[in-house]
Amino acid sequence: MMSRHTTFRYCLDPTVEQSSVLTRHAGAARFAFNQSLRFVKTALTHRESCPGHPVPWTRFDLINAFNNWKKTEAAGRVFAVGADGTVEVRVTGLVWRTQVCQQVFEEAAVDCGRALAAFSDSRTGKRAGKRVRFPRFKKKDRCTPSFRVRNKYAKGGRAMIRVGDNDTARSVTLPGIGEVRVREDTRRLRRLITKERAKILYATVSYRARRWWISLALEAADLHPAHHHRPREHGDDTGWVGIDRGLTAFAVAATADGTEIARFDTAPKPLAAGLSRQRRLAKSVARKEKGSNNHRQAAARLARHHHRVANIRRHFAHQVANTLVKTHDRLVIEDLNVAGMLGNHSLARAISDCGWADFARLLAYKQAWRGGIITTADRWYPSTKRCSACGALNPGLTLADRVFGCGCGFHGDRDHNAAVNLANWPTTRHDFSRSPDPRAGGRVTNVRRREGTDRHLAGVGATGPVDAETDVGGAHVVGVVGRARQRGVFLYFFS
Repeated sequence: MMSRHTTFRYCLDPTVEQSSVLTRHAGAARFAFNQSLRFVKTALTHRESCPGHPVPWTRFDLINAFNNWKKTEAAGRVFAVGADGTVEVRVTGLVWRTQVCQQVFEEAAVDCGRALAAFSDSRTGKRAGKRVRFPRFKKKDRCTPSFRVRNKYAKGGRAMIRVGDNDTARSVTLPGIGEVRVREDTRRLRRLITKERAKILYATVSYRARRWWISLALEAADLHPAHHHRPREHGDDTGWVGIDRGLTAFAVAATADGTEIARFDTAPKPLAAGLSRQRRLAKSVARKEKGSNNHRQAAARLARHHHRVANIRRHFAHQVANTLVKTHDRLVIEDLNVAGMLGNHSLARAISDCGWADFARLLAYKQAWRGGIITTADRWYPSTKRCSACGALNPGLTLADRVFGCGCGFHGDRDHNAAVNLANWPTTRHDFSRSPDPRAGGRVTNVRRREGTDRHLAGVGATGPVDAETDVGGAHVVGVVGRARQRGVFLYFFS
């Protein structure tokens, strides 16, 4: 029974003819995306004069709109001039549509529909995180060439996407393209498919660092029970392992009793190691004339360097995550505001080089595969500044202090101390207040101006323009005029 999704990624080794075919498919996907977006923009323009004009917004509407358009006169026509000077118009539609797999058009329309849905959800508040802007047209020299095809089955039950077909182990067969060689060994994937423990859902082909790559998305069976963690008894709240991520040590794992389980000090830090080469390659690109072959070759060398740096960082994160999830069934990590930390220009490069967010993502799905539990500590939990022995806070601790000291006599490594506090988080979180400022009586939520900044205060913690002095929840609120008022900034005086 299929219960998890995973992906296998390989580097393709196509011939010259196959490379041109792959490029043609990538261009067709970019064309279909732009055309689908053009349908939406045209419909929105007509809707201004005619409010009832329909707008193709979902992926199904965009697929139907493109399929109907590609056979019309607007997609292509030929003028035939006779010997007597008469002109005959022949509707051909999109002439080259038969040269690529038709799924490429449909999947590009699906991508456009997803982009529009993300824009709508972001505007209505259904999507968290940074606001998503309206989709833009893809340009040939800026977007990554890629396309996606689904794995359909013929009447005889044969899949259209096959691995190791025709006794060629290192090959992938794609619809409309044929058999393409791959560089890596595909034995593990072929075994899963042969034993009917996995089936291919779709394949995504992309061009990065002057090489073609293929990602095969699978619906695979659950891991063998021998690789699962043993279920714990009901009411057992022990065995938690805290993982503290840092710059000096990539990760430190410790239990609640203070035992250090693992420490990963030797992080590769590929960005810092290859920074001199990156600068040299970037200068080489800047010196070349844009549009020339030398410029393209220099840009490709820089892209290969960035690709290698990302692969080294991701490989190390996979190794650390596998080591932790294979040996511990209960993990605790902290909710780091990585995007906010990157605002510190002194540490932004080192933080980016660690890949903390990607490491947390790997831990989450790998632990779920093995039936373990992973808990995220609150972002405001002072794991670093809290003493793991007595629980007292040390607000004077700075980044330069590598040893944590407390008045109770405890002294130890700050990363180890933070890992122990994280391990204690599941049992002590009911005693922790989320508020970063306990005097404020709760967190203050900033409200956007369009969402009601001109309304009255709804209660404690609300932020909105106040014309006069007001008492809210025992706090004396004074409205601030000028630019501060436009931003919703107020002064709170507590008696």
